[in-house]
Amino acid sequence: MSSPLSRRKLITTGLATAAGVSGLGVAGILAERYGLIPPDHGGIFGAGETLTYAAQRILMSRHSLAREFNRSEISKVIPVSGPPPTTDPYQRDLAGKFANWRLTVDGLVSRPTSLSLEELKRLPMRSNITHQACEEGWSFIAEWAGVPLSYVLNLVGVDPRAKFVVLYPYDSLWDSIDMLDAWHPQTLLAYGLNGNELPSPHGAPLRLRVPRQLGYKSIKYLSRITLTDSLKNVGDGQGSAEPASGYSWFAGI
Repeated sequence: MSSPLSRRKLITTGLATAAGVSGLGVAGILAERYGLIPPDHGGIFGAGETLTYAAQRILMSRHSLAREFNRSEISKVIPVSGPPPTTDPYQRDLAGKFANWRLTVDGLVSRPTSLSLEELKRLPMRSNITHQACEEGWSFIAEWAGVPLSYVLNLVGVDPRAKFVVLYPYDSLWDSIDMLDAWHPQTLLAYGLNGNELPSPHGAPLRLRVPRQLGYKSIKYLSRITLTDSLKNVGDGQGSAEPASGYSWFAGI
């Protein structure tokens, strides 16, 4: 049996060769063999999406960390991408300071649960000062505080069949991440920003914070998390609302 290192070298060499010889079809075959096909692999850019996702997962350690900064490096201005949801459920919960809000966690788990904001805040808290890069060109550094998503996953008991975590917000911009990013120690369910409560424009009461991907993957205004073994029957099957607007499901940096 080959070692993990030789196996990685073999796959990496194969992907690099496939890309260099314009053989993206070969790259796709290798990626499929090792379960590295992204949900948005169809269409004109599908081969490129597959190559990007597979190469990143193979070349980078699953435990590699996004750079963390000093508190003195926190940005003075933090841009906001879009206004909060105007729907009645969100505005009602916002007016009630999210006292009745709950995060539902279900799907392929042993113990489906529903957690209030106060219950989440009683769980072990972690924080990180990381860079958020926006696909539109702006970026900032901020300190995020919350409970590691991995802790909540351990709390509910993840079924071994689970491959993706689907995140549903109050608005229509649902998304998903694979289990590698879900278990990553820097991935947070964030309820704090720069030492204060998370403001509404930045995703209150709770948002995902996944520092190893572009900003649009850090879904705001969370209301439900579902674990699944496939994304084919979720939404349009592309793993996110973003591919319909031209963005990739995987936005690793």
